[in-house]
Parts: sequence; C-alpha cells; structure tokens
Amino acid sequence: MLRTHNCGELRKEHVGTEVTLCGWVENKRDHGGAVFIDLRDRYGLTQVVIGPPEADQAQIDAAGHVPAESVILVRGKVADRLEGKTNDKLATGAIEVRCPELKVLNACQTPPFTPGQSDLPGEDLRLKYRFLDLRRPEMQRALVLRSTIIKEMRDYFAEHDFIDVETPILGRSTPEGARDYLVPSRVHPGNFYALPQSPQLYKQILMVAGFDRYVQVAKCFRDEDLRADRQPEFTQLDLEMSFVDADDIMGLIDGLVAQTAKNVLGKDVQLPLPRMTYDEAMRRFGHDAPDLRFGMEIVDVTSVAKKTEFRVFRATADAGNFVRGIRAEGAAEKYSRRQIDELTEFVKDFGAKGLAWFRVEEDGSLWSPVAKNFDAEHLAEIKSLMAGEPGDLLMFLADSWEVTCKGLYALRKRLGAELKLYDSEQLHCSWVTEFPMFERDEESGRWVAMHHPFTAPLESDLDKLDSDPAGCRAQAYDLVINGSEAGGGTIRIHDQQTQSKVFGLLGIDEKTAEDRFGFLLNALRFGAPPHGGIALGVDRWVMLLAGLENIREVIAFPKTQKASDLMTEAPGAVDQDQLTELHLRSLAKKAE
Repeated sequence: MLRTHNCGELRKEHVGTEVTLCGWVENKRDHGGAVFIDLRDRYGLTQVVIGPPEADQAQIDAAGHVPAESVILVRGKVADRLEGKTNDKLATGAIEVRCPELKVLNACQTPPFTPGQSDLPGEDLRLKYRFLDLRRPEMQRALVLRSTIIKEMRDYFAEHDFIDVETPILGRSTPEGARDYLVPSRVHPGNFYALPQSPQLYKQILMVAGFDRYVQVAKCFRDEDLRADRQPEFTQLDLEMSFVDADDIMGLIDGLVAQTAKNVLGKDVQLPLPRMTYDEAMRRFGHDAPDLRFGMEIVDVTSVAKKTEFRVFRATADAGNFVRGIRAEGAAEKYSRRQIDELTEFVKDFGAKGLAWFRVEEDGSLWSPVAKNFDAEHLAEIKSLMAGEPGDLLMFLADSWEVTCKGLYALRKRLGAELKLYDSEQLHCSWVTEFPMFERDEESGRWVAMHHPFTAPLESDLDKLDSDPAGCRAQAYDLVINGSEAGGGTIRIHDQQTQSKVFGLLGIDEKTAEDRFGFLLNALRFGAPPHGGIALGVDRWVMLLAGLENIREVIAFPKTQKASDLMTEAPGAVDQDQLTELHLRSLAKKAE
C-alpha cells in the first residue's frame, strides 16, 4: 500500500508517528513561508504542513503550485496543532502532518467545479462530471449508507434461511404495464430479449422448484416517464416465500425495518408497523401511500353539502359527487388572501375547479367570502365535522372522488411542509393492504391488474371475480415510509381455475396467455405451492433513510429525467455495421 493511514484516522495518540498519506488536495493556504494543505480521501480530511524546519524554500514553493484536486502523496510526522488552532469540526482537528515535501501522483487541470465549494452547480453539470461530484463528502456518505443498508438486508435474510439466487437479465418480453427495454438477438434475427421489469416470473418458478425462501438484490428496467424518485434502471430487494400468507411476509419485513433503522440510523421503530386498508387510506388521506408523520386528515362533509343553499356544494352533492376538506390547525393567520388564491391555483393542477375555505374566528364562527350562502346551522355542522377551533383554516374541494383525493392529498402534502408539521428526521413506516384487484384503463375502458395478473384475490372476494370485479380486493400490501411507497408485494395465484378467470377479466385469451406466460403457466401445472413475496425499492429506501428528496443523489451513475447519462453520453448512435449484424435498420431521422 502506498499509504500507512487514511485521511480520517489520525488522532493525538499518533503524535510523533511517521506516516504516509495519499489523497486529493481539497484546498491550500500559503501562510507566509509555509503551505497548509487539506488532504482529502473518502475517510476524512487531514491538515498537512510543508514548512520549516522540515522543508526548505524550494520545497515550500513547489507545494504552493500544486493545483486543487490533484492527487498527492505526503510523508511526514504527526504533530500537535498549535495552541488555539485545533479544529473541533474535524475528527483529525487536533493534529497535523508536518512534511519535508510532497509527491504529485497526478496533477489536476482546472475543474469545472470543486467538491468542496459551497455553491453547487446545476445538476446537469454535476452529472456530466460525475467523477468530480462523487468526491463530495455528501455523495460519498450517501453511497456508504447505501452499501450499509444493502449489507444489512443481506445479513437479515441470510439469518432467516433465505437463498440468494440470481435471475436472468436477458429474458422474454412479458409487458407488465410499463414498456420493456428490448435487446436485439444477433443469432436469432428479428427476435429480441427484454430486460426484466422485475424477476416476478422467475421467482415464482423458484417456488415451484422448491426453493421456499428466495432473495436477490436485483437490477430492474422500465422504460417509463421519469421523475425525481424514479429511474429507468433501478435496484430492488426481491424476495419470495412458499407456504405463507400476507401476515407472514409483512411480519418478516417489519423485522427488517426495525433492524435496519436500529443498526443503520440508531432509531427505534415500534412493531408491529401500523396497517390500514387501501379504502381507509384513500378516505382519510386521499392517497395509497399516506405520510403519517402528521395528521390533517380528510373529512367528508357531503352530508351537510346536500342541505346547503351554496350552489357549488349542493350541485356537487346532488350529482353524486363529494365535498371533502382538511383542517390546517392554527393556520388562519399564516395564509393571506393572496396566498389562499395561490393554493386555489395549485389544486387546479390536480383537476379541481376551485377551493372553498373558511376561517374559524375567535368567537368560534366561520368566516369566508362564501359564508353568506350558508345557514348558521349548516356552518356549525361543518365546523363540528371538521373539529374546527379558533385560528384554524378549513379548506374544501367539491368534485368527484378521484379529484378530491388527488387535490386534497397534494394540498395536505404542501401544507404539511410549509407549516412544518413534522420532523424531517422522523421515520414513520406503515402498511397499506387490500388493494383493488383491478382498475379501469382510461383509454380502452378495459380492466387492468392494479399490481400484476398473478395477484391472488382475497378468499372472501373470490366470488366477485364473476359478479363484481370492481369490488374484488387483492392480497396485496405496500410498505410506506414517510409518505412514499418503499415496497410492494402480493400473494400469488397458484391454482389454474382462478388464474384463468383473472386472465379472462384482463382480456388475455388462452393463446395470448400461453404466448406471454407459457413457461410460468406450465410450471404452475406441476405442483405449485401457495406463495407470495415483495419487492423493496433499494434506491428509494436509501433516499428516504438519508433524508433526501432526489433519488439520483443515492445512485452512483444515474440517468437524467430524459433517461440519458450525461457523463458517458448514453444512449448514443452505433455503427451501421453493428446494425447490419443485428439485422436492424434505424428509422429515426438524422439531425441536419
């Protein structure tokens, strides 16, 4: 090894020790006859001094000309820092290394930005020069946290007798909702592999094969629209179990959450994690991944709206739609009329036509520009349903169930952040269960699986496959961390009759089923055990546990929101010879 120690481990007990350090020049300072360098590696910073009596003037001058971010090697003796010069912010702040000279291992040309600068450049520049961005301590801490979490996951499942099995990256295209990434086959002209959206089918086959506890840290690919917490290629902790029910799987993940929180973050999580059904989540919070770090639950006042003379409320209720609202406790004085108008425009982005609001006055009465349209009795009833107190701000949407859910969920999320209703360091985990089996596709009007076509219905809802598909609930469960979906799973169908009914509802005929899923259906005919599993989003876990809001901050080499890699310039064009060998022709127009 070129070094005897790293840049984060030297302490006062090392004073007098001869050491060799290697790292990057964070910054340097010329203090009149001596050059001070902050030497950095991923373990920390150490102050290095090149000055008398160890170094002569030529050596000092040479050290002063080393560019920032150059890689250097220094040999010297550990010494106490001068009295009053210790740096309590650094683990190595009580010592320095005094060196006669340094050796430049690789000089750095002027960088577009430096890892130590306080004002970071735009994300595009950081991604283009990702090798510089990854030198930042914040980025390195995030990736170390990621490594620690994955190790914790692997250790936990090893302790519970799971077998780690790798599944193929090149497989058959079996569309699951998002578009596949396709890979042309050179040896089978006109045919394509698909990159896996998940190992779903393979892990079910492993259950048929008798591997009753499978786990894998799997790379998955989906060609879908991106956002801050989604990537085209992502990592999930994937597992499957035989001879279990939903409670078994959720209980197992409860233990993983508690152990990870304790060992990685030093936080205690009370078990079992709270659970609520999908219907309850939508009724109380308007979303299937509610943030339970704060209250502000949605309240339905449609019963009162039916009795009022306020045209907007009355017409909505008479049409069979809903009037629902939230209470922002003590927020009446915090939002001016102009700010409430901004909130009104905000909810319009989610399909709402407007926002009705009331301020609870000191005497307990409700005031609003529309209050004159309500009888005192109806205002009192609304206040009672909303549990309004003086100083509260009550806000309502009158629309369809879907619009009130989307609008109030977004409004609640925004107000929770603006009013600082939760501690950003808090960790709240919960389960949402009993999702609908099916939902209507807006374009075709056909039933589609809310999870995937192998999800089992609740046993109590089996008859609804024939009589009431909309009311059929699935043996499905999502893990929610701080208002974000952090994992999802289901119990699978393992009998042919139920699977055929589900395929029929989804418009998948026997021929199509055999063509798409024949290998799995064939396996299920040969003694398939009851089984189920879950996939946990590793990238999102790390983002949430790190307290970050952008998933690209916890991935070493992420894609942009346009699915491109600015550092390698992928995706890129390929030679015509490669296309010819793959029997492909590009129809894209070349740029002028």
